[in-house]
This record gives sequence, C-alpha cells and structure tokens, in this order.
Amino acid sequence: MPKFFILLLVLFVPVMASAVPHEQCGDGKKECGACHTLSLPEANSILKGVGEVKVVKPAPISGLFELTLESKGQQGVAYLDFSKKHLIAGPIFDVTTKNIVGTKPQPAKPATVNPSTIPLTDSVLMGNPEGTKKLFVFTDPDCPFCAKLHRELVKLMYMGPDLAIYIKLFPLKMHPEAYDKARTILSGENPLYLLDQAFSGEKLPAPKGKEGAEAVDSTIKFAESIGVTATPTLILSDGRIMPGYKEAAEIKKLLTVSPQEQVK
Repeated sequence: MPKFFILLLVLFVPVMASAVPHEQCGDGKKECGACHTLSLPEANSILKGVGEVKVVKPAPISGLFELTLESKGQQGVAYLDFSKKHLIAGPIFDVTTKNIVGTKPQPAKPATVNPSTIPLTDSVLMGNPEGTKKLFVFTDPDCPFCAKLHRELVKLMYMGPDLAIYIKLFPLKMHPEAYDKARTILSGENPLYLLDQAFSGEKLPAPKGKEGAEAVDSTIKFAESIGVTATPTLILSDGRIMPGYKEAAEIKKLLTVSPQEQVK
C-alpha cells in the first residue's frame, strides 16, 4: 500500500483533541508561530516519499503545522508537530463541539486513466467484441477474489450485450505460480477457456520456452505505470480506476453513472 494512502486510511480514525490557546515561546512575549516556522521546500523534504506538500499553514491547534498533501491526484490533510518529528493524519476534532478543527478533508475522487491508452492487445476478451462500451479488468489467475469477480463478469455479459470486457493478466508476486499461468493463458489457442480452468482450480500446462512472457511483462509494466497494484482492479469506459471485487449489478451501475455522481 503506498505510504500516502496509509495517511488516507488514518483519516477515518480521527484524532480527538481540544482546541487550546496558543502558548508563548522564547522570551514569553512571542506566540509559538513566531518562533517555529516551516517552509514548503522543507516540508517536502521532510515528507519525501509520502506525498507532495501543496500548502503549509499554522494549525488551529497549538504546536502544529497544517499540511495539505497530494499524491496521484488525491489530497489529504495532515499535521506536523513543531519538533518536525511527528505526523498526525487529520481530521482533528474538538472534543467539546465534535466539529472538525482546521481544513475539512475533501471526498476522495477515483483515480483515472485515459482509456484510449490501455492496450487492447494481450487481453482475454469477454462479451461483445464490437461493443461500444469497454470494461478493463486486471486479474490474477490465483487470486480468489478475481475468481469470484470472474463469475460476476459472466453475468455482466448478459446484462450488457453492448459491452466488451478486456481482461488483463496481472499476476501478483505473492502468487508464485500465477506468472506462468498467465503466460499459458495468453499464449493458448483459447485464452478464455484456460482462464476459466484456472479460476476453477484446474491445473494448466506449463508454458513452453518464453511463450507469453512478453505479453504478461507488458501488462505488468503498464499496470504499474498507472498505479494499479492489486487485483482485481476495474477500469471503467470513462477511465475511472476501481479496485476490488464488485457484483455484476454494481458494475453495470458504475458503467452508467458519471464521475460526479459517483463522488456524491
């Protein structure tokens, strides 16, 4: 899991704190903000690898800086203490009012990719090859949730006769046999049949030589370039990236719902 999304995860475990007046520093006459400073370049240096710091400002809580961070198009709020050693993911709540203190986090928007950049080659095709709507599915032949999703895709084919489903084989390193299975599937005469066998727990023949390796490697490289790290992951016809298992009815609804409605 990327470090920035560990922050986003903690956003849903709010830190309860009470607002306190700014204490005085130094000679007892200056407020803390006059003694403690944090520039944008310094903040980015401290949080290198977590996300890009877009905004730094004094927090409404004494002893903290408020940071707005961005990673892969998504933003989150976090707080850095004046010692610059401790990071707290927001939001922070006032225990008296139960309201958020400081900047309120914005609803997360789905990551997106230009669907025209997704290669149609090296795919297992389901549904209507001439379909005007496209769904891309990154799957692993040894992933149990992928097998469960595969059954839903069969249902989806009949629910959406104008839908072309492109299955991209993305074997995860945690499944040591998945890579060779993916190679066998993509190099076989009937890839969909072989994929069905894999998801049914049937043993697939070993790939010969280097067959299928280039196709699988190409998919892995592309998936990583757009931030796909887990299976199953769906990419809708408008480019929205949706990780995780979903039922056929939910996928059908997602294919007809706009990104704006999805955020709501």
